[in-house]
Amino acid sequence: MAKLQRQLFELERAFIAGATTLVPRVGEPELKYLICQHVWESAGHGRFLRERGRELSGFGKSDSISDEIWKIFHEAAVANDEDKALAGFYRVLKPHLLATYRHYLETTHHLADWPSRKLVEEFISDEERHLEEIEPWLKSSDAIQAWCGHLRVALTSLPRSASKTPAIELPDSFRWFHAESPYQHPETCNRAPYPTCSSVFSEDPKETPIVRAWLQDPQTDPRTIRAMIYVWLMMELDAVDYLSTVFVETLQAPFDLHHDLARHLWDESRHSQFGFRQLPKLGFDLMTVEHSLDLYNILVKMPPAERYAMMTMEFEAGSFPIKAHIMDRVRELNDFEADTLLAFDRNDEQNHVRYGHQWLPTIMKLCGHEEPVEDFVKSTQANFAKMAELHGGKTPHALAPEERLTGEKILAGIS
Repeated sequence: MAKLQRQLFELERAFIAGATTLVPRVGEPELKYLICQHVWESAGHGRFLRERGRELSGFGKSDSISDEIWKIFHEAAVANDEDKALAGFYRVLKPHLLATYRHYLETTHHLADWPSRKLVEEFISDEERHLEEIEPWLKSSDAIQAWCGHLRVALTSLPRSASKTPAIELPDSFRWFHAESPYQHPETCNRAPYPTCSSVFSEDPKETPIVRAWLQDPQTDPRTIRAMIYVWLMMELDAVDYLSTVFVETLQAPFDLHHDLARHLWDESRHSQFGFRQLPKLGFDLMTVEHSLDLYNILVKMPPAERYAMMTMEFEAGSFPIKAHIMDRVRELNDFEADTLLAFDRNDEQNHVRYGHQWLPTIMKLCGHEEPVEDFVKSTQANFAKMAELHGGKTPHALAPEERLTGEKILAGIS
């Protein structure tokens, strides 16, 4: 039973690392949010399985994913379009995980293993809900069915302890596509069907929705500040897309690092939802809000340790003063919901900077860096500036000025 519990732990870890590759590939924000939620819940499952497993002999002391399990999730990640990839994870791998949980309950002793059974019952409920929640997003085609069939054959290669059916030798004709073309992050993240641009920040109220000077100007109407911060929060979808790329590149990291990364990812997803849900309430059409792509386009060209350093030590650590000022201005509106959302955003980001201090040295070591963290952060900041010159500002406005939301239109909308 300890070995079977170990297999469940590794399947959850592999889902966390594999499903995060879906995030930058799917376009709809609602779907990105849902995947991030599932990844975070899977991290909770994995944490319990690991802690319970350590109480049992035979579970093992390492946090690693076996090659025999990871190669199947890696195979699922290399699907050549996002619809096939999504179906592979949710029509094949998730059901396999659910079946393995059910097999665990069928096999273990109801009293001797009571501590495991009660939480596994909850995990089964989560897994069933995940499949229900994702179903409206799944598509069908001959190509998708063929890909799912390919992954089901791959699953038969797992040993007996991870499957209800005996492992079999794969046919000679079977191809591991990831062995020929390993997974690579997309050059740019998908935001279809929403319009895109390079950045939502500028000094020109005719150009972008967030006008930097207006955020600081004490004469700016706090209703304008509130609308702009909701655009800013919605654009934390940038962080969702580029943070999701770190998991698959740090497979050898301790599970606790991936657990905290999953929490960080879910937090950024929630923050983006703050803006996504609140802007329509203020009368703004989301299809007029362009999505900024610069940060993903730049950071995906940088190694994972640099990506994580910029996020935690630069972007988030550097945002506290301006966001504190914004919170003070928004309080003038006596808008309890806005105050609450901004307070949670600030609290979460303080935790994220703590994560950075804790985990950046670990990711640095995984990437071969032995220098002091302070030196690494400085060199990363310099490299980011160079990469921004090369890869930033390449996404043109998808909408004409008269069509897209700008600072001027926000000002007119609150008048």
